[in-house]
Amino acid sequence: MTGVREAALARRSCSKVTDAAPDSAELLDLVTAAGRVADHSSLRPWRLIEMRGEDRAILGRALNKADGKKGVSSKAMRAPVVIAVVAAYRKSKVPRWEQEAVASGVAHLLSLLLDDAGWGVFWRTGEHTRSKKVAKAHGLRKNEVLLGWLYVGGKPEKARSSHRKTIDPTAFVGRMPGAR
Repeated sequence: MTGVREAALARRSCSKVTDAAPDSAELLDLVTAAGRVADHSSLRPWRLIEMRGEDRAILGRALNKADGKKGVSSKAMRAPVVIAVVAAYRKSKVPRWEQEAVASGVAHLLSLLLDDAGWGVFWRTGEHTRSKKVAKAHGLRKNEVLLGWLYVGGKPEKARSSHRKTIDPTAFVGRMPGAR
């Protein structure tokens, strides 16, 4: 593994992956690290749902049902492992938006860790994340919302060599109005 800065600079979404995949033990190890994200009051307002094999077909049927179609959507089969990211809100003084930020942070950190471990990762969202049929398929509770899915698989050779443009940080960092 590389340093955090180097991993962040090298990270790139990989929308097409191979059939290789991390096993459950490797995934759990990476989730242990991702779970260290900043979390006000240590609420751990998130959970992940690991989908492999037939689990992806269940997701695919739910996606099609949400579109009023039958069968299995091929979207769920685009990677050998699909990880649903769920914000699981807790009763607390910590506002819901902050709890959702924690769940998003876990997802992002996990995607960075997976990428750094050599896996191709792509975070997918969209209208189906709020579909009642998709929520039911995931077994979401009343205090939970689906934030999206991490699609995980082998990193194709082409993705290993391509580089993402870096940002100009001065375009995103400023001072308070009136500051000298």
